[in-house]
Amino acid sequence: MPNSPSPTGSDAAALTDRTDDRPVYVIGGGPGGLAVAAALRARGVRAVVLEKSDRVGASWRGHYDRLHLHTTRRWSALPGLRMPRRFGRWVGRDDVVRYLEKYTEHHELEVVTGVEVTRIDRAPDGSGDWQLTATGGRVLRGRAVVVATGFNHTPRIPDWPGRDTFTGELLHAAAYRAPAPYAGRDVLVVGIGNTGAEIAADLAEGGASRVRIAVRTVPHIVRRSTAGWPAQATGILVRRLPVRLVDRAGAVMSRIAVPDLAAQGLPRPDTGLYSRVRQGAIPVQDVGLIDAVRTGAVTPVATVASFDKDTVVLADGTRLTPDAVIAATGYDRALEPLLGHLDVLDGRGRPVAHGGRSPKGAPGLYFTGFTNPISGMLREMALDAEKIAKGVARASR
Repeated sequence: MPNSPSPTGSDAAALTDRTDDRPVYVIGGGPGGLAVAAALRARGVRAVVLEKSDRVGASWRGHYDRLHLHTTRRWSALPGLRMPRRFGRWVGRDDVVRYLEKYTEHHELEVVTGVEVTRIDRAPDGSGDWQLTATGGRVLRGRAVVVATGFNHTPRIPDWPGRDTFTGELLHAAAYRAPAPYAGRDVLVVGIGNTGAEIAADLAEGGASRVRIAVRTVPHIVRRSTAGWPAQATGILVRRLPVRLVDRAGAVMSRIAVPDLAAQGLPRPDTGLYSRVRQGAIPVQDVGLIDAVRTGAVTPVATVASFDKDTVVLADGTRLTPDAVIAATGYDRALEPLLGHLDVLDGRGRPVAHGGRSPKGAPGLYFTGFTNPISGMLREMALDAEKIAKGVARASR
């Protein structure tokens, strides 16, 4: 077939045209999608991974150079293959990519690259199958579909008043790679989630002349590891405990492990840590921010209100003239064009079910990787993969 996509280890035409055996289609070749495909294959269920880029792990390849997992190597491995010990306890970006490549090879996964699924529908014949519309005019049919397109799919920059008039450099954190281009420059980072906090610390260490971080909501900050005990382990232990109990314990631990940075413009939050988690706000794991704020290398400021040519106006009326603004302002799931018509998304555009459960009225449709749990996203993807595979295998029987 002309212009067929490049697969991993198989002939692309065969994978995209041979749909009479009704495979399970997995949309997305990141860790979530690969984990599900491996778990299905282990149960004798054919799974075909459809990846719109030219390689697996595309989103990981685009992350900034400094990035390491905030979860341990042991609890970040996917089903059926450990991460090598040589990767260290906190696995770096490049090693995550190497692992995903090896994982695909190890499990002999069917991955078709260069194919983007644009719409998911029920098969029109009433069989209960699913029909996928994809690039190149392809129409694919499967017994089940797993959507694993990623939590961080489409970069989002707020439509601040005057944004288009800004004469400095404005970019989303997704486009940031390293501090070298900002050496000697005044930079404002907007957003103090894990990405914004780490980029701000990276800039300060990398020679930016001035680094400020705009804070809308004061975050909870936790040490990635305390006396050898990883924060992830605590997250796993407390997931099912009462919220109030975890909030109280979190407040005590914070006072012990994290210095009071109120004098530097970053007071302790007035809401509980786990209460915030239940609302979708994950704590910031410290990989340099605490020391950077304490020493004045990074200065917290009010959130951005608007832009005025070369000036950024903050919510408290302060006017700044940074050389560059890096917006660590999150991502959209961008699921609406794909399956918004199926009534399987909530008011925020997120799936109403995930893991081994299909949304009501949509049996055979599964989602993985759309939550950001305190126990670690990769760990939860691994657990989801096994649940989804069990559900699909059970339905097949």
